Amino acid sequence: MDEPKVVLVTGCAKGGIGYEYCRALAEHNCQVVASDIPRRMDDMLDLNSDNIETIELDVSSDESVSSAVNTVISKYGHIDVLINNAGIGSTGPLAELSLDAIKKAWEINTLGQLRMVQQIVPHMASRRRGCIVNVGSVVGRVPTPWAGSYCSSKAAVHAVTSSLRVELRPFGINVVLVVPGAVRSNFGSSSLERLGDHDWKLYKEFKEAIAERARASQGSQATDAMMFARHVVKKVLSPKPPKQIVFGHMTGLFAVLSLSPLWVRDLFFRTRFNLNKRV
Repeated sequence: MDEPKVVLVTGCAKGGIGYEYCRALAEHNCQVVASDIPRRMDDMLDLNSDNIETIELDVSSDESVSSAVNTVISKYGHIDVLINNAGIGSTGPLAELSLDAIKKAWEINTLGQLRMVQQIVPHMASRRRGCIVNVGSVVGRVPTPWAGSYCSSKAAVHAVTSSLRVELRPFGINVVLVVPGAVRSNFGSSSLERLGDHDWKLYKEFKEAIAERARASQGSQATDAMMFARHVVKKVLSPKPPKQIVFGHMTGLFAVLSLSPLWVRDLFFRTRFNLNKRV
C-alpha cells in the first residue's frame, strides 16, 4: 500500500476554505499539516486528529516559513503537496487606499506563496516529484472596482504560477492554479472587518458600494466551502493533476466577462458597484 501523501496547507483557521481543504484531504487518508498565524492557532483545534496536525506559520515571514517547512521535513522526510491557500482581502479605491494596506495584500497573497515555493521546491526537486497548488481568483483574470489591490495581487499569482508550471517541469513538480469563484467562507466578514469604518475623502459618497464589494463573494448563491474543497482535492490528488481548476459560483459569468469587449465589462461593473453617477 502506498504511503499517505504529506500535504502542507497554509491559512487553515476555522471558517475558511483552508480548513475545509484539510478535512477533505483527511478523507483521502493524507497526512495533513494545517498551518496558520500564531493568533489563529486556537481556530484550528478542531482539526487535530490522527492524520491532521497543526503548526504555526506566517507566510509573510522568512523565518516562520523556513522553520515550518524544516519542521515538516524533519518529521515526515518530505512534502508531497503544498496548498498555498493563505490570503487576505483588500478593499478600497486605489486612489485612496493606503500603500501599507496594498503592500500587506501583496506580501501575503503573492509573495507569501512565492516564499513558500522557494522553501519547498529544493526538497521536491531532490525527489523529482511533488505538487504545488497556488490559489488565485476569478478576479485575478477580470479585476473589479473597489478591490484593485486584491485583484492585482491575485493576477500576479496567476502570472507567477504560469511561469512556475514551466520552470519546475524538469524536476517532475506539478504546478496547479486554483481559480475560485464565489465560495462561502469567513472571507467577506474578514474583509469588512479590515475595511472598518474608513473615512474616504474623494469616495465618501461611495462608502456603501465599497462595503458591498467587500462582501460581494458571500451571497446566498455562493458555493459551499466543503463542496469546493472536495472538488479541488480530488483533482489535485489525481495521478495527473490539471494545470487549472476553475470552480465555484460566478465562474461562468467571469468567463463571459473575460471574453467581452472592455466597454461591456466596464458597463457591467459600473452598474454593479454604483459607479455610473458623476460627483
